[in-house]
Amino acid sequence: MSQVEVRNVTKRFGRTVALDDVSIAFEDGGFFALLGPSGSGKTTLLRTIAGFHFPESGSIRIGERNVEKVPVEKRDIGMMFQNYALFPNMSVAENVGFGLRVRKVGSAEETRRAREALELVQLGHLGDRRPSQLSGGQRQRVALARAIVTNPKVLLLDEPLSALDKTLRVDMQIELKRIQREVGITTIFVTHDQEEALTLSDRIGILRDGRIVQAGPPREVYNHPVDAFAAGFLGDANWLSDGALAGLTLPADPAGHRFATRPEALAISAAAPAPGMNAVRGQLVQRVFAGAMATCLVEVEGEPWKLIARDRDIPELPGDGAVWLAWAPQDTLVVPA
Repeated sequence: MSQVEVRNVTKRFGRTVALDDVSIAFEDGGFFALLGPSGSGKTTLLRTIAGFHFPESGSIRIGERNVEKVPVEKRDIGMMFQNYALFPNMSVAENVGFGLRVRKVGSAEETRRAREALELVQLGHLGDRRPSQLSGGQRQRVALARAIVTNPKVLLLDEPLSALDKTLRVDMQIELKRIQREVGITTIFVTHDQEEALTLSDRIGILRDGRIVQAGPPREVYNHPVDAFAAGFLGDANWLSDGALAGLTLPADPAGHRFATRPEALAISAAAPAPGMNAVRGQLVQRVFAGAMATCLVEVEGEPWKLIARDRDIPELPGDGAVWLAWAPQDTLVVPA
């Protein structure tokens, strides 16, 4: 397994700058998520690390080796695509062993390693089946087994769970994390799902317009965003207007800063909050029940605020909709204006 380091990489497609002087390091054995809106450069960065694109400038190192001009087949990576790309005319075991066959591994060794990879993803009993006989989740596991069977230095995943339904996706998140920990492989994955990035990764990189906006541990990025884009993209943020700042306890000088709260940091009630809490008045617009959790939409000085809490923790609210939203001062997000 290896560390991956990207230094000052720029990649253009015609006049479009897809990666703009990007520098980022992926630690050996870590699980790293690349997150960003469409067109942010996250997939281009992954595919440039893989070798499907060559950068105009900058360097890419995998372990001790510079690979920015090395073709994909010689980079010693495993890659799993969104559509799995399984061969329909091959059995599951043949699909998994395909990369070994290309590398001229002997048939006995191929069979053994393919079987071990299938056991790792808990599909050892399905080696003789064809991909068409499997469920979506099972095909996803086969694709993962194929990506890791060659013992690559780095595993690259391009939105690997996006085709699965919600329940199965959550199950596969748990499985993917287990397998990554068991194998210990350096893993970089692209996702558009914020919750998935927070659940799976050791570190997160947020991209915008081909640049890294912020990178770090999920909790750090979530609780201490460097700007308004990072705060709003990774999770929801309720922004305090200038008029709402009066009387609040703020963790920084209002000059040069913006302030927000996370929806889950808020409490809602009809009564004024206890002393020491920050609070704003608002009008309850909607309460959405979603089983154990509920979402309240409250209008504060003409702006929509969101609160997320356990449904049973939300008190009975007045019929006229007049409510207080309260939060601890230390739960106020601060970003540069």
